[in-house]
Amino acid sequence: MEKVRVAIIGAGWIAQVAHIPVWKKMPEVELVAVCDTVKTRAKAVAEKYKIPQYFTRDEDVLKRNDIDAVDICVPTNMHERLTLESLAAGKHVLVEKPMSRTVEEGEKMVRAARQHKKHLMVAMNVRFRWDAVNLKSFVDGGEVGKIFYMKTGWLRRKKKSDEQAWMFQKKHSGGGVLMDLGIQMLDVSLWLLNNPKVKSVKANVYNQAGKFEVEDTATAFVHLDNDVTLGLEVSWIFLRDQDLFYTNLLGTQGNAQLNPLRVTKELHGNLVNLTPSRTEALTNLYKQSYENELRHFVGCLRNGTPMLSSGEESLERMRLIEAMYESANRGKEVAL
Repeated sequence: MEKVRVAIIGAGWIAQVAHIPVWKKMPEVELVAVCDTVKTRAKAVAEKYKIPQYFTRDEDVLKRNDIDAVDICVPTNMHERLTLESLAAGKHVLVEKPMSRTVEEGEKMVRAARQHKKHLMVAMNVRFRWDAVNLKSFVDGGEVGKIFYMKTGWLRRKKKSDEQAWMFQKKHSGGGVLMDLGIQMLDVSLWLLNNPKVKSVKANVYNQAGKFEVEDTATAFVHLDNDVTLGLEVSWIFLRDQDLFYTNLLGTQGNAQLNPLRVTKELHGNLVNLTPSRTEALTNLYKQSYENELRHFVGCLRNGTPMLSSGEESLERMRLIEAMYESANRGKEVAL
């Protein structure tokens, strides 16, 4: 495959800010078309980024035989249908997170990828950050010993929100902050630990602001194999002047954290700082995470690189999210 020919379905914010600029500067990618139900937006994006074709109907995109892969950047309620139709049309699929609203939808997507022998990747960009990749190398190298406790969270500062936005409506999003921020922090945490089996979960969800039909805050404890415990906290209404985004790991020989990256190890009774000297601004980390993610997807298609953040992996994250909602609804721990 000399070039990977890509079409984008959905020309909203995430496509324009995080996807299209990356695709356009990759010499191994040809951005063939953009599709959006709003014709003026599809046309404007095509003209701005010099994309040859624009469409308003996804079926017009999928019937083309000059497209190898589809990048799906639409609300979650459309992920299942567009993924199934894209795979059936012989296209590889990159779909924005979360992969689906439910486990049942995700299972259909994974089965379709297997049936049609095509790649299905979910855009979990946090694990592609430079600091996350480096942290994983320290964990895999045993620098902090055996991890026994991990705490992760993304507390987004409170701001004015459009209460009618699709992500705050359960029929479109499938859920609230757990589906938006929680699944990303769970993904990077479990990936750092090499995807251990989840034994049980105890979760609570809250709607403290009372503005949305989905939860705005959630907390959980996840019990993993090998007696590892993972704590999670996420919120859209954090009363602080800036977001708090973190992952902390406690090990038998040291500790490590993400954002900022820091690794400390005990050697001969002394604490030694192993943190790499390189630093990156938060905006650069964000942009580079998408660059690394999209380049990985293309590498899988062109070179057969083993796929990270596959449909199968993301389906397991969805099982965990559903167990959290079940735990919150029942008011007790749920075994998986």
